[in-house]
Amino acid sequence: MNKQFHLTKEGIKELEDELHDLVGQRPEIAERIKTAREFGDLSENAEYSSARQEQERVESRIAEIEHILQNGEVIKKSGGANAVVQLGSTVKLKNGTTKEFQVVGTVEADPLHGKISDESPIGQALMGKKVGDAVEIVTPAETAAYKIVNIT
Repeated sequence: MNKQFHLTKEGIKELEDELHDLVGQRPEIAERIKTAREFGDLSENAEYSSARQEQERVESRIAEIEHILQNGEVIKKSGGANAVVQLGSTVKLKNGTTKEFQVVGTVEADPLHGKISDESPIGQALMGKKVGDAVEIVTPAETAAYKIVNIT
């Protein structure tokens, strides 16, 4: 059974763009391999080895993205006064400072840009909570209490 990947519409668009770019690199890499092959002995040909490694990396990523897109499910956002934190929600937290996170699936997670996985400690602490709820977030660096002030 294949794993379902939960993605936002934006996440699907980013993956499709990356896939398009990678597929566009194929002819260039093939040309590099062809040129390097003409240098002679392949066992001591660094250009050939480098081009083949690049080809393997690109083909592997293409296969990975295609698998994710084939098994992807679009996250449906819900908001409103009675909203609860779920996949796709953007949550604003406050405890003196204000933090904002978007809860996404593991494929899209990018903590440096405020996108946290629903499987991360922060994501798990937030899931199912409502505006006004207190949340204790335990991370390796700290334990902090926050209040949810907005969910969109």
